[in-house]
Amino acid sequence: MRRIFLRTISVSPRPGRRSQGWLRAGALVVPVALGRGGVKADKREGDGSTPRGSFHPVRLWWRADRVRRPPTLLPARRIGRADAWCEDPRDRRYNSSFHRSANEPGDGLWRNDGLYDVLLELDHNARPRVAGRGSAVFVHIARPGLAPTAGCVALRSHDLRILLGRTSRKTRIIVHS
Repeated sequence: MRRIFLRTISVSPRPGRRSQGWLRAGALVVPVALGRGGVKADKREGDGSTPRGSFHPVRLWWRADRVRRPPTLLPARRIGRADAWCEDPRDRRYNSSFHRSANEPGDGLWRNDGLYDVLLELDHNARPRVAGRGSAVFVHIARPGLAPTAGCVALRSHDLRILLGRTSRKTRIIVHS
């Protein structure tokens, strides 16, 4: 049986609430949290904004010790205790995953708060990677009350699982300002 994937997912800010918005994917319309700085075309490292643009999903990451692997058409990778994302523009690993030692900086993917129990890696600032143009832009689980993110798009866990079941590498995720 052939699975049908979403061609386009659209994310738009909510009028008057720049750190919240709506995600539209076919008939699915769900609220999302956006970066505390709203949506910006000129994304910079640490500005707290969600980048405007068109992106493709790269892979699903999940915490196998907490949740079952969500069904998806995407490549998937378990999150290990040492998995992190490099946010240092001076590092050659900038905006990519790596295994970090206990004292190394980076955005740890193994989190206690559950936000990264399931996350979707996006190709933002990937080819070419430009130092300082933003890193670790994911679609992940939202905080309670859809509190702002550091620059990602966040959904309720249930909504994210529904979305992943119909997302492939060919899906375009368009973030509007």
